[in-house]
Amino acid sequence: MTIPLGQPAPAFSLETEDGPVTLADYAGRTLVLYFYPKDDTSGCTTEAKSFRDAFADFQAAGIDILGVSRDSVASHVKFRTKHELPFRLGSDSTGAVTEAYAVWKEKSMYGRTYFGIERSTFLIGPDGTLKAEWRKVKVPGHAAAVLKAATAG
Repeated sequence: MTIPLGQPAPAFSLETEDGPVTLADYAGRTLVLYFYPKDDTSGCTTEAKSFRDAFADFQAAGIDILGVSRDSVASHVKFRTKHELPFRLGSDSTGAVTEAYAVWKEKSMYGRTYFGIERSTFLIGPDGTLKAEWRKVKVPGHAAAVLKAATAG
C-alpha cells in the first residue's frame, strides 16, 4: 500500500524529547518526514548526518525535518546529542505511524527474515498533502535529492 501523491498525508502523533508532535503542528510549513530503522547504526547515522549537514539549507527554504524510528525517546536523545542533530526525532513505539505510512516491511538479512522499517522519506506540503516519496532509500545523495525536490517549482 502506498499513499497517492496529492492526497492528505496520514495524521500522526509521536513522542519526542520536547513532548508530543503531530502532523497538524507543521500546518503551513513543508515537512520532510523520514523513517529510518535504528538509532546509531551506520546507515542511519550517515543519513541523519546528511540531513544535519543540509539543515541550514532546508530551514532557509522554510522546510522542517522530522526523523522517525521505533527507538525510544531516550535512545533518540542520545543519538541526537552524539551527532548534534538540529531536528527532532519521533519515537513510534507503538508502530502506528510506521504502519500508516506503510514502511514496516518484511526484510531479510543473512538468510533470516524479520520485520523492520524500510528506509523511506515523505515530502509533505504546507497543506498537509503528500508531494513526493522515496522508498528503499539509498543514503548517499539522498538529502540533496530531497532538498532539490522540496525547493523545485
